[in-house]
Amino acid sequence: MSQQVSQQYAFRAQKFIGLVSGTPTYTPIEAFQAPDAVARMYQYSPDGRLFALAVPSGVRIHQAENAVLLQELAIPNVIELSFSPRGTYLSTWERHVKLEDGAQHKNLRVFSVSTGEELISFSQKHQDSWDVQYTISESHAIRLVGQEIHVFNPAEWGTGIVNRLRVDGASSVTLSPGLNPSVAVFVPEKKGQPANVSIHSLLNLSAPPTCQKTFFKAEKSQIKWNNLGTQVLVLTQTDVDSTNKSYYGQSGLYLLSAAGNFDCRISLDKEGPIHDFAWSPNSKEFGVVYGFMPARVMLFDQRVRTLHDFGTSFCNYILFNPQSRLILLGGFGNLAGKIDIYDRRSLTKISTIDASNTSYCEWSPDGKFILTATLSPRLRVDNGIKVWYLLGQLIHAQDCEDLYQVSWRPTLVDAVPPFPAVIPPAPTPSASVQVAGTNAKPSPAKPLGAYRPPGARGQGASFAYSREGDNGSPAGTPRGSGTATPTRQGRSPASPPNGQGRRYVPGAPGSLPPNPDNGKPRKRKGLKERGEGSGRRDGGIVAESPAAVLPVLKVNTGELEANEDSVPPTPGLEPLDPVQKKVRNLNKKLKAIDDLKEKAARGERLEATQLKKIESEADIRKELATLGVSP
Repeated sequence: MSQQVSQQYAFRAQKFIGLVSGTPTYTPIEAFQAPDAVARMYQYSPDGRLFALAVPSGVRIHQAENAVLLQELAIPNVIELSFSPRGTYLSTWERHVKLEDGAQHKNLRVFSVSTGEELISFSQKHQDSWDVQYTISESHAIRLVGQEIHVFNPAEWGTGIVNRLRVDGASSVTLSPGLNPSVAVFVPEKKGQPANVSIHSLLNLSAPPTCQKTFFKAEKSQIKWNNLGTQVLVLTQTDVDSTNKSYYGQSGLYLLSAAGNFDCRISLDKEGPIHDFAWSPNSKEFGVVYGFMPARVMLFDQRVRTLHDFGTSFCNYILFNPQSRLILLGGFGNLAGKIDIYDRRSLTKISTIDASNTSYCEWSPDGKFILTATLSPRLRVDNGIKVWYLLGQLIHAQDCEDLYQVSWRPTLVDAVPPFPAVIPPAPTPSASVQVAGTNAKPSPAKPLGAYRPPGARGQGASFAYSREGDNGSPAGTPRGSGTATPTRQGRSPASPPNGQGRRYVPGAPGSLPPNPDNGKPRKRKGLKERGEGSGRRDGGIVAESPAAVLPVLKVNTGELEANEDSVPPTPGLEPLDPVQKKVRNLNKKLKAIDDLKEKAARGERLEATQLKKIESEADIRKELATLGVSP
């Protein structure tokens, strides 16, 4: 499937038939015209009415229901799109470039969806937090510019900034949902000053913050508001762990109330990073995944009281379904891709899904289906999507050559029927799953063998790294019975005759690989031609044989004994007696004292411990004299 066709699939409506059965359909919308070039970015409006697609030549805005083209904006090379909460405005972002005339590149633009007119534009260099943030009623819009929060009136963009708030050192700002909007501003720690998060009422920015908390070990943050906009979770992180316990740095989790009547640090009972955290859509509880693998998962209420401990498992992702009835725990990225589904009422596991190589996971708006996908460029193989029922059944699957983005079409909560008290059985799978199940043939299990480097593959197994018994046969195999592990050619490697084999310990001194020539010494080719005779060079020392330098290890009833009598002492490597060791250490101290004297002569400042070391010179020389060495 081509790139543009795979992108077309991202637009295919996963709509609900009558919104009663909740069973999605998987047929393309016929009225939708596939893009004629590679498209890698699309965006639905939050209410699901509109759909915008970014193609190299511009942006196309469609009506999502029947794919009617509403507007086409001639803005090339757009790589980010975002709708306002009610779909009135569309923001676009392209990469910032330097213009030849020296003017600022206004790469962030805001358009009217109804008219296609450009309302306002800004210069936004960084892609992180590029978008304009709107209140849920679209009465206000904010941007963080430097250390100032600029407030706009979207109904009158031409009037410019209507209010502003300066926060020294601010690095990010997050606008809350809800009818009483607030902004959470994060200031990272710098030059010994602690980090802090302050919450301000958007309608009264001139007043002092309603809530403020300071903390150390916070270079960056991740802020999540609950749906009501009354409380916020703040995850603080550092890139480096000062205690050297974690590769992922240090992290902390805090809960703050917008009204300022509650704030605390969430104490977690397992060391390690915080992998993920999420609010429940009911805004009354949240879940946290934390700790070294296997990670622990905890459920807390809005006063940070523990509601349930899910135990430890290999997961790093938590997601509530839109009705707050089910909880998804997944292990993605460097984990195996297992998904566990829990019922929030009974707090019991109801299903497990094996979704390997998943790079995207999302609940459907009705809370019964799970969409998983393998996207490019995160993974460039096995791209495609899978739709699962909450009880673990695979409902739909489709492979794509290059899949860049996929998602459910958003649906307003009021338009979705309540979640059933009793979970219904799974619907009938789509034709893709039925055909795959019909044509599937059981594949024989492949025997797993030991790893071999590429250079040794396709050859007979070596006995160099095998565990052998006293008779040369592999340990654990009864004598006179059993067979060796077959190689990739299906043949068994030849074993040395009984009594002729000698145990080989990889890396042990004097241990040579077993000789297949019935115990005869192996001849070394090419030595006489090079004039080296029968000698060997090991680390620059020429010896007649390996035994002349290293001890020979023998096997006797399972124990290794060193034949020390056959090892002559190596010239220049005899061990030192205690007196010689003492003299050597004292001479090292004298040399260090002489170096310190030279530093003092050059005018360098010495520490107290260094001066004390110089004063001990007389005692060291006196000790050398007692050992019979002239100082």
